Amino acid sequence: MASVSAPSSAATRPSTDSAAKVPEMGTLLAAAVEAIGGAERPGQVTMAEAVQHAIESGEHLAAQAGTGTGKSLAYLVPAIRHAVSSRSTVVVSTATIALQRQLVDRDLPRLSEALEPLLGRKLDFAILKGRRNYLCLHRVQTGAPDDPEEGLFDPQALSGLGRQITRLHEWADETRTGDRDELVPGVSEQAWRQVAVTAKECLGAQRCPYGTTCFAELARADAGEADIVVTNHALLAIDALEEFQVLPEHDVVIIDEAHELVDRVTSVAAEDLSASSVEAAARRCGRLIEEGLADRLQEGADSLKVLLQDQAPGRMDVLPSPLGTTLAAVRDAAHACLTALGPAPKEGDPADMAARRAARSSVEDLHDTAVRLLGAFEAEIAKRWDVVWLEKHVEGRRPPTLRVAPIGVGGLLRASLFETRTAVLASATLTLGGSFEPLARQWGLPPVHAGTSGAAAGASAAGPEPGASTADRTDPEPGSGSGKELRWSGIDVGSPFDHPRAGILYIARHLPQPGRDGLPEVYLDEIAELVDAAGGRTLGLFSSMRAARQAADALKDRLGHPLLCQGEDSTSLLVKQFAEDERTSLFGTLSLWQGVDVPGPSLQLVIVDRIPFPRPDDPLSSARQRAVAAHGGNGFMAVAATHAALLLAQGAGRLLRSMEDRGVVAILDPRLATARYGDFLKSSLPPFWTTTDPAVVRAALRRIDAG
Repeated sequence: MASVSAPSSAATRPSTDSAAKVPEMGTLLAAAVEAIGGAERPGQVTMAEAVQHAIESGEHLAAQAGTGTGKSLAYLVPAIRHAVSSRSTVVVSTATIALQRQLVDRDLPRLSEALEPLLGRKLDFAILKGRRNYLCLHRVQTGAPDDPEEGLFDPQALSGLGRQITRLHEWADETRTGDRDELVPGVSEQAWRQVAVTAKECLGAQRCPYGTTCFAELARADAGEADIVVTNHALLAIDALEEFQVLPEHDVVIIDEAHELVDRVTSVAAEDLSASSVEAAARRCGRLIEEGLADRLQEGADSLKVLLQDQAPGRMDVLPSPLGTTLAAVRDAAHACLTALGPAPKEGDPADMAARRAARSSVEDLHDTAVRLLGAFEAEIAKRWDVVWLEKHVEGRRPPTLRVAPIGVGGLLRASLFETRTAVLASATLTLGGSFEPLARQWGLPPVHAGTSGAAAGASAAGPEPGASTADRTDPEPGSGSGKELRWSGIDVGSPFDHPRAGILYIARHLPQPGRDGLPEVYLDEIAELVDAAGGRTLGLFSSMRAARQAADALKDRLGHPLLCQGEDSTSLLVKQFAEDERTSLFGTLSLWQGVDVPGPSLQLVIVDRIPFPRPDDPLSSARQRAVAAHGGNGFMAVAATHAALLLAQGAGRLLRSMEDRGVVAILDPRLATARYGDFLKSSLPPFWTTTDPAVVRAALRRIDAG
C-alpha cells in the first residue's frame, strides 16, 4: 500500500548479467536531467560523482550542496544505479515530511520514467515509516486502552476528541495506505493514539485477524522488494536502537537534511516518565492481574505526583532521596506486574491478546525508564551518558514530566550506522565555521587526523562529541572493537547563486547587545525602518515566540503593509498567505528558520533579532557543554556556537531560493561583529556582501523594492 509503484518480486529482478549492463552514472544523470527539462549543473555533477565514489569505495561522504544545486538528483541517480546493478535496496532518509513527499511524489516517479529505457525496467520505490504512523485496523475495531490524559475528562475536549475519532473510523474505510500524513487536515496525537499501535503492542501479522490487510505490514513488504526506500531519521534511529530489524537489508544509506540527524536521533533515544504514565500502566494491567500488584503501581503514581509538583524544573545533577525511593518503588512494582502478566500471549482471543500486549508494553516501558532514570545518577557527572531533567508546562496542560536523554549520540551512530554500511550525508548546511568537523564530531565520525580523508578540513579544538568515550572518538586499534577503520570525506559543491551580488549581510553593529527583558525599543525602531525600506516582503526570525509577538504587536500599526505572526493561524496557511501577497511580512520562531521556501519578490528581507544560542538553562545543551569541557574541549564552541551557527545558516538560507532572488539578511545582534566567536558564525553563513551601515542597507532595500 505504501509503495508508489508496484514492487517487483525477487524472481523478476534483473539477473546478474543484465544488472552488469547498467549504464554509467554520468549517462544516467544526463538522461535524467534532459528528461526533467533542466540544465547540467557543475555542482550537481560533482556531487553525483562523489556519491558514486563513496558507494564504490565504502568511504562515508558529507556533501554540502546549496539551494538550486539539484541535490536530490545528485544522490538519487548513483543510488539507483547501485540498487539496480547490485540487486539491492538503498535507503534514503529525510527529516521532514515535505522532502519525503517531494521524493516520492515528484522526483522518483520522474526518474523512473526517464531511466526506464536505460535500465530496461521500471524503478521500484516505496515509503516506509514507523508502525505508529499507520492506522491499525484491529485497534479501529476493538478500541484503545483507557487514556489517562487529563484532556479526556474535559467535556469540551472529549467532544472534540470524539469527532476526530469518528472521522478516523470513516477514513479507515477509504484510505489505501493508512498513512497518517495522508490525512488532511490531521488529527491530534491523542486521537491518533486511539487507532494506532506501537511495535510492542502489535499482535503480529500471523496472529492478528487483519494481518493480511495491515497497512504497516503491507508497507514493510513493499519496502522489502523496492530499489529505493524513502524513510525518516526517526525510523533510521529506531532501526539502530531496537533489537529487531525495522528497515530492509541495505548496505548504502543516503541521509538528506543531515544537519537534523543528531536532534532526531536524540529525540528517539529519549524517554520520559510522569505520574500519568504510571497511572495508565496501573489501570491497563489492573484488570489482568492481582489487584494488589496494580495498587502498588498506583501508590507509586500518587507519590510521584506530589514529589514532581514540589520539585523545581530544570536539569537534575543530583537525585533527591525521596524521588529516588519513589522511582525504585515504581521500578519494583512494574517488575512485579510484568511477572504477573507473564510472556506476551501467542494464542487466544485477539481482543484479549491486544489488551495484554498493551498492558505489558506500557508496564515494560515504565520499568525500563525507571531503571534508566536511576542509573543515570550512578556515575560521577563527567562520566555520565544520560542527562535527566524535570519539565513543567507553564500553563499546566501536561503533568510534570521527568525526561532522560543521551548527552551524545555519536557512539550510537558510529556503531549502528557508520560501521555497518556506507553513508552519504547531504544538506545545504553542513560546514560550520568553514569546516565539516563540528557536525562530523557529533555524528561520531573521527577527526581529520584519525583516519579521515578528503576535504574535511578543520580544527578539533572544540573537543570530543559530548558523551563519547575515547573509543568513540578515534579509530579502533588493530584487534580492538570492530576493527573497522572509518574513513570519510567532505565536499562542498557550492551554490549556483552569486551570493555577493545577489545578497547583502547587514550586521547592526550600532545597536546595544540584546537583553533578557524583551526587545529594546531601538530594536523595534530598526525593524520598522528595515521593513518600511523593503516595502514589506520580510521574514522576521526571532529567538523566542515572546519576541516575535512583541515585535508584531508593536509594529502592526506602525507599518504600512500587512504583518502576520506565527500562532495566528496554522504555520502552513500563514506561509501560503505570506508567499501570495508580496507586501506582507511574517514574524515567527524556530520552525520558520528552516521551513520556509518562498522564492520571488515576496521575500526580500530576512531579519534575525539575535544570535540563536540555546538557552543557558537548556538541560541537554548545558549538559553537553559540561561534558565537552570535562574532556578538555571548549563546550561553548562545540555546542552553543555550533547550534547557533547551524540555525543562522538555515535562517540566512531562506533569502535566495531562485536565481532571480535579491535581498538582505539583517542580523540585529551586534555580537556577530564584535565578539570573538563572531568570525566562526560569519564563516558559517553564505558569502554575502557585508555591511554594518544602516543607511547603505536601507538604500539597497529601496532599490530592490523599486525594481
